[in-house]
Amino acid sequence: MDSNAFFQILKDAATLAEPSSAALPAFVERQEGAWRVLPLEGVFEIVYEDSRGLWSTRRLDARELKLGPGRTLLGGIDRERGGYRGFRADRVRRLTDPANGQRIETGILDWLLARAEAQRRERAALVRRLSREQRRVRPRAAAAA
Repeated sequence: MDSNAFFQILKDAATLAEPSSAALPAFVERQEGAWRVLPLEGVFEIVYEDSRGLWSTRRLDARELKLGPGRTLLGGIDRERGGYRGFRADRVRRLTDPANGQRIETGILDWLLARAEAQRRERAALVRRLSREQRRVRPRAAAAA
């Protein structure tokens, strides 16, 4: 397969998933040093316990799940504080998904990993579908020329 066609498929998938994104999609799994970064999308309300033991409720536009040596971070845009933040998954005491009202109080890391995997499969299926559509269109365009 032509590598340019592959990147065009990724761009098309990014446009369908997030219309405002014009660059290559940020939902590609990657390795950053010792950290494995899994893309994760969603808006969550989390109850988080900080290092001093204080609990707070945060609204997070999730972007990624970072799996590293000895800890896992849930990364995203903290709506109240207005910037990117990383939250230790072991300190998240409750996670609520406002889209469907699901509330998780135990097994939060397992739920986040399962959700990241489900989203990865959905994106892979989308890329496969776009690839099939592009192959169908390309022979017709070549025949017309």
